[in-house]
Amino acid sequence: MGHSSHKVSERKHNSKKMVKNKNIGLRPSCSSTCKTKKAAAQIASSKGQTPLGDPADITAISPELQTTSQGQLGFPDRVYLLASVIFQNNHLEKPAAHRLVNYGKERGLPLPEVKDEVMQRTSYELAFNTLKYQELLEDIMIESCFYLSQTMPDDQMSLVAVMLYDFQDRKFIPRERRGEDEIIQQVRDVESYLLRFKTKLAASLARCRIKHDLLSIECILPESVKMKQERSSSLPLYAWVNTLKSSLDEVQRVLKSAGFSQVKSIGQLEGQTFCQDLHCGDILVLPAQLKAQLYSTKLPSDHKLIIQDKFCSLGPNAVCSLLPEEGDVLMVGCFSGFSVSHTASLIAGKHEANGNNQPTVYVCVGDRTSGQREELQQVIAAMGCKNVKLIPEDFQSLDKRGDKRLQRVRVILLTPKCSVSAVSNPVEFILQENGDTDLLQDLSQGSIAQSKLETLVAQQRKDIDHALKFPKVLAVVYSTCSSYPEENEVVVSRALEQAKVQSEHEGDPKQANFRLSPSPFSIPDHAEGPEETDPFFMLESSEKSNGCFLAVLKREPEPVVKEAPHDVLVRANAKGILDRIGSKQHTRKEQRGHTNRMTKTSQAHASVSIQSKNQGTKGSNGTALCGHLELSNRQQSSQGQAKALRLQALKNTVSSSFSSSKPDSTPKKSISPVFNITTSTPTLLPAPPPATPLAPLVRPRRAHQEVLKPVVLVLPPVHFPSFFPPQHSRTRFSPSFSYNKWRDPAQNAPPSRSSFLKDAMVKSRPLF
Repeated sequence: MGHSSHKVSERKHNSKKMVKNKNIGLRPSCSSTCKTKKAAAQIASSKGQTPLGDPADITAISPELQTTSQGQLGFPDRVYLLASVIFQNNHLEKPAAHRLVNYGKERGLPLPEVKDEVMQRTSYELAFNTLKYQELLEDIMIESCFYLSQTMPDDQMSLVAVMLYDFQDRKFIPRERRGEDEIIQQVRDVESYLLRFKTKLAASLARCRIKHDLLSIECILPESVKMKQERSSSLPLYAWVNTLKSSLDEVQRVLKSAGFSQVKSIGQLEGQTFCQDLHCGDILVLPAQLKAQLYSTKLPSDHKLIIQDKFCSLGPNAVCSLLPEEGDVLMVGCFSGFSVSHTASLIAGKHEANGNNQPTVYVCVGDRTSGQREELQQVIAAMGCKNVKLIPEDFQSLDKRGDKRLQRVRVILLTPKCSVSAVSNPVEFILQENGDTDLLQDLSQGSIAQSKLETLVAQQRKDIDHALKFPKVLAVVYSTCSSYPEENEVVVSRALEQAKVQSEHEGDPKQANFRLSPSPFSIPDHAEGPEETDPFFMLESSEKSNGCFLAVLKREPEPVVKEAPHDVLVRANAKGILDRIGSKQHTRKEQRGHTNRMTKTSQAHASVSIQSKNQGTKGSNGTALCGHLELSNRQQSSQGQAKALRLQALKNTVSSSFSSSKPDSTPKKSISPVFNITTSTPTLLPAPPPATPLAPLVRPRRAHQEVLKPVVLVLPPVHFPSFFPPQHSRTRFSPSFSYNKWRDPAQNAPPSRSSFLKDAMVKSRPLF
């Protein structure tokens, strides 16, 4: 007993020293309570305010304070106990030099089991509010001498903090007890201590408000926290229609029959009205105060209309718009059974015609406990979803190529753990979407610790990098409810760069084909909404909705490269597939063919076919000659060289005619050349210019596909009359004239006119 009294006196002495060093000013001791009351009354009178010495005065000056129990005077003992454990695990631990109240060293305590969902949410709300006002509550406990005069152990101070917050929120009115409530002796002991000090506690609160000129205790909060708290009370209700249980028309008809009237926009919501969301057509928006009337329609209880934050509906709608007819969805991150059911219902409605072959929604639940998995399955079954399958493995351990379950996955919905910094009602959101409750302390102070933010960003980078490595995935939807660019634009941009670098290193260009795609939500719901050209979809936190971020990363299809036949042969020869087809020798031939085509364009555009029978030199073994003439250079004279030049010109014309093929649909069986035959060197008549300019592309060679059969023409010998005119500049002959043999090229005689006559007659006769 003596040891405990010595401990209490030592704590009093140390606490008085700490109070003097407090940045809010010097706190009065217990012996000067009366003087402080008089001073507080004088200050309040000078400012035109009512002195705050009694609970009745507090009620008169702060009527805007509302009870957390919404009219109920106090909570059950189980709520206080659960809230104290939550506060113990998340409270702000100050340095020893500035620590006024010691809450013990134990953290990470297991939460008491609470089956009632409403009771659990109430406990978290109470703990979160206590975290927001931790500084103020500690000042009250020290200034009223409550902490110094009690002998309670330090591990019970968390229970004192949460019950003190509720006590002042009820304006220090004792709570009403019901006989059926569970009795927890620890809670009842703390309550009795607070009731004995209620006057001193109320006076200490009044002095703090006067000192800092606070119209209400909310004014002591950071501006960002205070703004979110104000917005949370006015946020409308967002509810999506479960098409597996009902339809949009049916839900609207039920609401109208219940007295609701439909308006066009959120700005027109007033009274018992509802409207359709501008971004998601399956979402209805109602005023927050109509929640009780909405439940009276039994639409929520029948799972036809599901109340959920708008952020949770954007991802499923984006996935539904991106999913092809034959493809599955993979969901990764933090989400509830409502989000999974919403995705499954949208996909089932879109692909209803497929029957039993509907797309499957795979859900990674590797980070969930067995209880959370069971709860998820229960919600999915209650919603009527039959196309959902759970994957017990962690997302990072999934084989992106060999997993047979994921062969049809085409879209990944990634909603990773984030700071929830863009949400005005974080407690309700975290509990509904299985978020991180460790963020409550940071959210209560309006900012996230840098160490926690870096941890979140590191995990987000791992998740999105792994999502982009799935080779058959066509799109990745990345969505957060954070206001930090480090979790939004920076993560997405870095992931695209990382995918590009990784693909270049591994030689897999398909991995880097992801690009930012325009958002499927192009209509902003307010003036400050996103523009259509913005690759990201962002909503700022406001009185109409919570903030969010969404990015769509789509894989671009591979471009179809059309190669010319020559390029195909060159590439095939380089790989050793073909036996030197289209090699360098072939290329030189193509170059000579290109030169001949240039000559043809300047001279003439014609085709020649020459066939004859050589009877003088070949004898009975006559061979048909198809435009192929050969001269002997050793037996030519100066005049014979002139003849060789003329024959070579004919040879070039014939060879170019055979090498070129025309893309006409109907092949020509006979080609009639046009010649200008003179006594001098024969020249080709210029062909008319083509109707359309010739394409510079190399024409495909079709000579190997067309076989020209020689035709043997046997003409009877014809004797020319002796009166044949020896000299004429131009002579026309009848087709009946012909020579019976070719002149021997070995003879050193000038070429006679008869050779040209024979050529002309052979060419002029039809071949077929």
